[in-house]
Amino acid sequence: MIDVALIVMLAVFVLAGFVKGVIGMGLPTVAIGLLATRMAPAHAIALVIGPAIITNLWQTFGGPYFFRIVRRMWPLLLACCLGVWSGMDFLSGPYAPYGTILLGILLIVYAVVSLRRPQFHVAKEKEGWIGAICGYLSGLIAAATGVQVIPSMPFIHSLGLEREEFIQALGVFFTTSTVAMLFNLGNGGFLTADIAIPATLGLVASLIGMYLGQVLRLRMSPETFRRWFLFSMIALGSYLAIDKIAQLHLL
Repeated sequence: MIDVALIVMLAVFVLAGFVKGVIGMGLPTVAIGLLATRMAPAHAIALVIGPAIITNLWQTFGGPYFFRIVRRMWPLLLACCLGVWSGMDFLSGPYAPYGTILLGILLIVYAVVSLRRPQFHVAKEKEGWIGAICGYLSGLIAAATGVQVIPSMPFIHSLGLEREEFIQALGVFFTTSTVAMLFNLGNGGFLTADIAIPATLGLVASLIGMYLGQVLRLRMSPETFRRWFLFSMIALGSYLAIDKIAQLHLL
């Protein structure tokens, strides 16, 4: 008998990996956003965390800038971990039902900000404390939704890194935040033996999607795909937030 739920999950991971292959990011954002239409965000994060860490590790150590990035971004990285751990109760506590709403809103904000391409600049002497604030807020949001792009992404953009160093810096940040999430998931009882096989299959599917995305990246404009991806995130975020608000009778 065909397991429809498993097929849908694998399709989600292929799509999420495909997006990452084309534009270099977005696997957790897409996977958690789509899986959250069928399950609680905490369970979606538990499935995505393994594939996200493994695919981000390649990005983290795929260049020569690792130690320079850590020396420059350590306040952001440390504060993000503290934010993730201090938001531990968001996954299973009384605020858990609102995680889907926050995820939907976050997807919309992320897409709108990315479409506008705002140019930020942070003076070097202010990077430490501003990075710490952005890291802590990103950690809190990640603890509730599994998505770490706001406000960390605009801050990393503001550092003025060269393209390859920027890509590696994203890998360092996303690896740090997802590893920190492992503690929350384990403490909340979400990392069970039941997810081992689905998560492994999800990893394989996401790697296949990444390969296909990299092939397509050579044949089409990544910017064109990026815009369609962001518009899709606005639609998905709107659906998640409105549907959950209606279920909770908040309107």
